[in-house]
Amino acid sequence: MKKIVLASLTIAILAGCAANTQISAVQPGTKVQIKTSTKDETPRSESYATTSFGNYEFQVSADGTDPFYGVLPLKFNGGYLTLDILLFAPAAFFNLREVFPYYEFDQARGLIKYKRQEADSWMEYQPTPEEAARAKRFFEQKQP
Repeated sequence: MKKIVLASLTIAILAGCAANTQISAVQPGTKVQIKTSTKDETPRSESYATTSFGNYEFQVSADGTDPFYGVLPLKFNGGYLTLDILLFAPAAFFNLREVFPYYEFDQARGLIKYKRQEADSWMEYQPTPEEAARAKRFFEQKQP
């Protein structure tokens, strides 16, 4: 009985894990919509659930420009993998990747910049055409 309770508690804790991130944009007045979020203003701070197989599609828009679509680059979380292996391996289906702590969107260049620490240099990522198309479909289906 103790093992069942411990396993259930572990799953609940690990499945509920979330990571915080700061979202900003290079261009003033840019709006950033991210899957599962109801906010779009920049800058802002948000928390997103960890995931192993899911993605966070986004749409970036500013007045007078075409929207920029893509998928957030996520970081692998080795600490959660270790806990999953030690405590309850099936939990790895829920929490191996999480958002980076910092994102900056550059709509004009079609780039997402991200970093782990505030003092780090920005890493840049340009979504693939397939990721952009998937995100565009997601946001078009979401519209009434």
